[in-house]
Amino acid sequence: MEVNMGNVLGLVFANMHDTTLGDMTKNRTMGSVMFGGRYRLIDFPLSNMVNSGISEVGVITKSNYQSLLDHLGSAREWDLARKKGGLYILPPFGNVESTLYRGRIEAIYGAMSFISHSSAKYVVMTDCDVITNIDYKPIVARHIESGADITVVTHTGVYSSDELKTATVLNTDGEGNVTSVLIQPELSGSCTASLNMFVMSMEFMKDLVKDAIARGLVSFEKNILQERCSELKIKTYEYANYFRKLNSPSSYFAANMDILDPANARKLFVPKRSIYTKVSDNAPAKYDLNCIVKNSLVADGCIIEGEVENSVLFRGVKVGKGAKVKNCILMQGTVVGDGAQLNYIVTDKNVTVTDKHILTSSPEYPMYVAKGATV
Repeated sequence: MEVNMGNVLGLVFANMHDTTLGDMTKNRTMGSVMFGGRYRLIDFPLSNMVNSGISEVGVITKSNYQSLLDHLGSAREWDLARKKGGLYILPPFGNVESTLYRGRIEAIYGAMSFISHSSAKYVVMTDCDVITNIDYKPIVARHIESGADITVVTHTGVYSSDELKTATVLNTDGEGNVTSVLIQPELSGSCTASLNMFVMSMEFMKDLVKDAIARGLVSFEKNILQERCSELKIKTYEYANYFRKLNSPSSYFAANMDILDPANARKLFVPKRSIYTKVSDNAPAKYDLNCIVKNSLVADGCIIEGEVENSVLFRGVKVGKGAKVKNCILMQGTVVGDGAQLNYIVTDKNVTVTDKHILTSSPEYPMYVAKGATV
């Protein structure tokens, strides 16, 4: 089935899972958390929408979104700097009746003025907690063909209790119809979990949200998916390609380490479906003659004089002489002093580790060093 993706509006929720990443989202939205040496988490849903042919996207914010605004700028990098359509930043107080939203329904209602002016017939909603390279076109086509009220993108697999404690689990019949919904269940094993991506018709979504607001409802997952699954036609779309869901600091660390495997990197960074991000004109990375670098991602602008192994280094990181950095994520502007040793450490922007200091942690609970700190 051919689908005109120009008739689809994209909605990205930048703050929906801020609490899951701990101190990393203390002063920024989840969407602006850095990932993979050069990207922000919002780059993935934005790039996926653009690559799928969606040319009108609204980013719904809530708080701490200054760094997100700085990153998105004019949206030229995502080809969304347009006279018609393009990228819209939607602050939490979109109309005089809206308040700081408590759930997805109130977030959509706060952006209703923008939504009502769109001529799109369908809407794709997504959060910033899933790292993947997904094409929304077949999902929208399946939604239209099935006549569903709501299509939920899901993945069926074996999950741990930690992974499901922040997830929405869907029980289905043999034809992909949702029969019941569990929200943040205390269980583990094989199940079908939501990836927090939804497709609906525009008119259905507007009616749904207005009715929910009139009833004082705020949670899309609880008040719509769970409580109304028997009366609404809710279908699942099984997603089988590579993805990583971020629901804790340790899952963020594991997702970064995951792309050090070339096989995973090839699944995420697909030719002709690029992941776009803000471009910075930095000098190439500089490697000292005596440095050692193994199995690592090193961004431009880095200066490596010591040893780096199994690590992700963002722009402008400096590793001093005799320093050893293993199994680490060092964000932009981090300076590791001469002779220092780091193992299983995540540093935020502009962190300084002074000479000969030793920081070590574990893969299950990597140590996080706050932005601008000196150790």
